[in-house]
Amino acid sequence: MHEIDIQITPSGEVKLQVRGAAGEECLALTRKLEEELGIVVEREKTAEYYQTEAEDRAAVQIGEDD
Repeated sequence: MHEIDIQITPSGEVKLQVRGAAGEECLALTRKLEEELGIVVEREKTAEYYQTEAEDRAAVQIGEDD
């Protein structure tokens, strides 16, 4: 499940943080918001960004260990 955390600071700066999306998927999820909000001043990629889709699936795999 994808989640976008939106924080507005007292100075009016808007910060977005995406959870549950790996790689370019997180950028795609926020693209429209970024376009509406204006210029992106800074972008910080988390460890989750660098996960591949295969790693992401393995991380959420549930079941008994054979």
